[in-house]
Amino acid sequence: QVQLVESGGGLVQPGGSLRLSCAASGSIFSINDMGWYRQTPGKQRELVAVISSGGGTNYADFVKGRFTISRDNAKNTVYLQTNSLKPEDTAVYYCYAGIRRSPLTSTMGYWGQGTQVTVSS
Repeated sequence: QVQLVESGGGLVQPGGSLRLSCAASGSIFSINDMGWYRQTPGKQRELVAVISSGGGTNYADFVKGRFTISRDNAKNTVYLQTNSLKPEDTAVYYCYAGIRRSPLTSTMGYWGQGTQVTVSS
């Protein structure tokens, strides 16, 4: 069994910062891509940022220059540093990881439970 547990969400004023964390645990052989997505009511989940196992990153245009994704492979953890937050960044943020549970299995996608980020004065 694999679990992704997120933390770090909350209420912040416009212009503020939050650091989100997501730790993967359980039966894990290797982790490929890890990423963050977000969703608001009535809208589809959208990619925020993704990082490969080698450290290559990709960002949605609406967060470039403001958010930074990083990972600690020894801890099976991915982070999202969010700066210069705007009210339109308000959403539930979900962690994603592509995980192989053994050398004999293929990569499967796993999701965290989501953490609420609210940007408001």
